Amino acid sequence: MNLEKQIPLRLRFEIETLKPKQAILENAQQLKEELKPDYQITVSTEHIWLYVGAKNKKYYSPHLHLELEEMESSNAIKVKGLFGPDPVLWSFFMFLHFGIALVFIVSAVIGYSNWSLGTSFTFPLWIMGCMVVFWFTLYFIARNNRKKGIPQALELEKVMEQMLR
Repeated sequence: MNLEKQIPLRLRFEIETLKPKQAILENAQQLKEELKPDYQITVSTEHIWLYVGAKNKKYYSPHLHLELEEMESSNAIKVKGLFGPDPVLWSFFMFLHFGIALVFIVSAVIGYSNWSLGTSFTFPLWIMGCMVVFWFTLYFIARNNRKKGIPQALELEKVMEQMLR
């Protein structure tokens, strides 16, 4: 999987394996103990979360969520993976996006009201322009964080491959 070439900020993939789901979950439990200081692994019924360990974790460190899904057409297991930033960081970025969107919409309403009343509407337009610049800034910050986290994402991918062997 080529992580550097993908456009989305949260990278998704699917893999099919003939290994039984129970064997994958057992491998995850075994790796959880073996890799404990370097990686944190959380296992639920059909979900596995892989995190970078506390000693190597940075604010841009990714995590990998795996969902195990039995396929009806064969005995294979479909493993759906999702790389993402730390949930706290992702929530903070979403909060900023919603805040910027709210300020943009309020400025648009005020600007339209001023325009329809025949008064100056340059300040609300200026605010709307600043919000667009902030949106692009947040996007490029997120892309930069993803780029910094790719080496750790590749490490998480190797752990996943160990789990699926």
